[in-house]
Amino acid sequence: MSSADKLMTRDYAKAMAPFFADGVVGSWVNGAIMPGEGVDIELIDPATGKAFLTFKDAGGDVVDAAMKAAVAGQRVWWAMTAAERGRILWKIGAQVRDHLEQLALLECVSAGKPIRDTRVEVLKVAEMFEYYAGWADKLHGDVIPVPTSHLNYTRPEPYGVVTQVTPWNAPIFTAGWQLAPALCAGNAAVLKPSEMTPLTSVALGVLSKKAGLPDGVISVLAGLGHTTGVAATTHDATRKVVFVGSPKTGSVIAAQAAQNIVPCVLELGGKSANIVFEDADLKRALTGAQAAIFSGAGQSCVAGSRLLVQRSVLDQFQEMLVTGANHIPVGDPLDTATQIGPINNDAQYQTVNRLIAAGRAEGAEILAGGARPDGGACADGYFLRPTVLGNVRNDMSIARDEIFGPVVSVIPFDDEAEAIAIANDSKFGLAGAVWTGAVDRAHRVAANVRAGTFWINSYKTINVMSPFGGFAHSGYGRSSGKEGLMEYMQPKSVWTETAANPPVAFGYAPE
Repeated sequence: MSSADKLMTRDYAKAMAPFFADGVVGSWVNGAIMPGEGVDIELIDPATGKAFLTFKDAGGDVVDAAMKAAVAGQRVWWAMTAAERGRILWKIGAQVRDHLEQLALLECVSAGKPIRDTRVEVLKVAEMFEYYAGWADKLHGDVIPVPTSHLNYTRPEPYGVVTQVTPWNAPIFTAGWQLAPALCAGNAAVLKPSEMTPLTSVALGVLSKKAGLPDGVISVLAGLGHTTGVAATTHDATRKVVFVGSPKTGSVIAAQAAQNIVPCVLELGGKSANIVFEDADLKRALTGAQAAIFSGAGQSCVAGSRLLVQRSVLDQFQEMLVTGANHIPVGDPLDTATQIGPINNDAQYQTVNRLIAAGRAEGAEILAGGARPDGGACADGYFLRPTVLGNVRNDMSIARDEIFGPVVSVIPFDDEAEAIAIANDSKFGLAGAVWTGAVDRAHRVAANVRAGTFWINSYKTINVMSPFGGFAHSGYGRSSGKEGLMEYMQPKSVWTETAANPPVAFGYAPE
């Protein structure tokens, strides 16, 4: 065992202790850890490719127990005052801050994300609960001036039990992203994280109890998608489904939910266009382009995987991009100097390499990367050097399919109209960006590129205060901000007759 493995094993056990006191990993149900009843699931350390923990798939009985607890817990939660709910949400945020290092390390080991990134993401989760804590006592309806003698007002009410499915690329971030607004609106949440990265999501459940959240209001199911996940999303108690993941799986979940007349929010994939004009500050555009695709090893739905560069500066910018890619530190995610860690799992690692090969077969040229880094901490695991592909056309598979890895395709364009046309020539519509010194052009491009989030002279800045979601195959509905909160509420219209002697419009009333 290498020294790096020893470090991971020692710190991993220490990080587990506050959340899994007896070392048993299971689902968080009704305020306690509940072991699964299904097949064994191995958790793989992406940096070594080796299993470090085994737990059992939750299965149907655990799902039923979670749903029963959620129904009961939601009634208790909704009966509390809005101010009380807000105070508990704030305390959850405080618990997250108090356990920053343990949560960051668990995320680092199980998801393979650099520790410098996981620390930031844990703090963002705390911000999510704090932000929605402030909303809790500010949700109210309207009085509508109807043209009758009635008092008509609306009440925003929760759905009840909301089932949420989150992915492996940012486990704790996406868990907080959905749990906080769901609870703020008065719902109970049953969360099913990826079976490859359940630890920090279960930990959030444990911390919520420490903050005073009633049992059952948060349940976290540790299990497989085709067993535990399906049982949860199709359960009779589920009144809304929120899914973050691939378009293929999202379409299946939406179809299943439709059979039960259950609405969905779908946050799906992307193939975002990052557009660089000749009048841009090229050094700023360079660092922005690197962050857009290489941070998180490219495992981000908003990754700027299509880099559109005006032909007049193509050679210059491409050379800068290649030089930068060759200098970005790739290595052990526990090393604070590491900027790019491993891809999360072997299946995704193989997919990324297959798409690179397909791109080469279609005529793309590897200008940088395209292979595992040499030796050292990257000898094992799912590492890939940041990869730059040149000579790419927008009709190639490498420019059409979401790659979800540290691979950027450079596509030239001549003018503004062509840049917009290429950007919009995609089934996705999640994000995009433009780099230019012309204010008028910046806003024209922002207005004409079909994407749910768009940056000007920036990339990948998101905040819990701002709505996030996609167009077309990137999904529908919104997360975060006020708009994300509204996704977890439904309006009730209440009519009260105020006239002393209202007219009888129908029927017989004796004298």
